[in-house]
Amino acid sequence: MKSVATRIDTRCLLIEAGAKVMLSKGYNNTGIQEIVKLVGVPKGSFYHYFESKEAFALAVIEKFDQAHRSKLTKSLGDKSRSSLDRLTHYFQAGAGELTNSPCRGGCLIGTLSQEMSGQSELLREKLALVMDGWKAEFAACLKEGQEKGEIRRDLCPNQLAELVLSGFEGAVLRSKATNSPAPLQSFQGLMPRLLTESSVGA
Repeated sequence: MKSVATRIDTRCLLIEAGAKVMLSKGYNNTGIQEIVKLVGVPKGSFYHYFESKEAFALAVIEKFDQAHRSKLTKSLGDKSRSSLDRLTHYFQAGAGELTNSPCRGGCLIGTLSQEMSGQSELLREKLALVMDGWKAEFAACLKEGQEKGEIRRDLCPNQLAELVLSGFEGAVLRSKATNSPAPLQSFQGLMPRLLTESSVGA
């Protein structure tokens, strides 16, 4: 009988393999057989931990969200920097990771969100919740910047958060599609202007 530690390790390894394959191929083109082969376990082990491919994808999304949310909270919650500096640093770090991959990975949540339109309602709703959670983190940082006069005030924090997050995710997808860092670099150059140019003193 497997120990608790071994069971947890196997589940984690399956989720890690799933994240890599889904990031590269998407949900529909990810096969369970490919996942278990990568991990080196029989197919029956997969169904011991996950009742379906959809349940597996939910676990992959949750694990990715937990890891990314930790980075997001650390970057945007750094009170030693201005709000604009926090955002700039976060996007620079993210772009650097993607550029060094080189732009073949992208963002798992963005990739799956694009693919899930009109498909699994359960996965689509989960992805939307994840994106809403990320947007709330951005909105809190932007609101603080507005209160300190660092960020434009003619748009509410939620609108700015939507603008920034959608812009970054779009740049990531474009960089992945073109296998070039240029869209990410363009976003990085424009983002500070988008957040400050209108009316810092309005």
